[in-house]
Amino acid sequence: MGSSSLISFFCATVLVMAHATLAQNSPDDFVNAHNAAREAVGVGPVSWNTTVASYAEDYANQRKGDCQLIHSDSISYGYGENLFIGGGPDFTAKNAVDLWVGEKQYYDYDSNSCSAPPGQSCGHYTQVVWRDSTGIGCARIQCDSSGTFITCNYSPPGNVERKRPY
Repeated sequence: MGSSSLISFFCATVLVMAHATLAQNSPDDFVNAHNAAREAVGVGPVSWNTTVASYAEDYANQRKGDCQLIHSDSISYGYGENLFIGGGPDFTAKNAVDLWVGEKQYYDYDSNSCSAPPGQSCGHYTQVVWRDSTGIGCARIQCDSSGTFITCNYSPPGNVERKRPY
């Protein structure tokens, strides 16, 4: 294989890999993962909200340098928020939503309470399935440290005290 063929092959491989990564992190990927969890408990779907997505993207870019799980001031903008970090570049929208939905095991609907062990919670799950949250916007970035930072914001926000998510 000549050097120009090798370069063409390399460029094609990079484009395919980039497309595969982008294809797993589209607005539809975030919406579909949320809606699968919501459907499981009889809650109506969310839809992509470009205003909320713009907020999420702006905040994700602020975390690019440190990739820390620090919540934004989303509540003052009328949004709920879930955050995710992964230690490498291969984490997807579905990975983040699956992690949040995995907290379902700690949520007790009958008592409307969380019985999570130390270091765990169920508030991410209840935000995903919060009946009144109908618009979402999410963003995914690669941090300078090569980690992945994902944020989803919700309008209107969920996790209202003494109110059930569904």
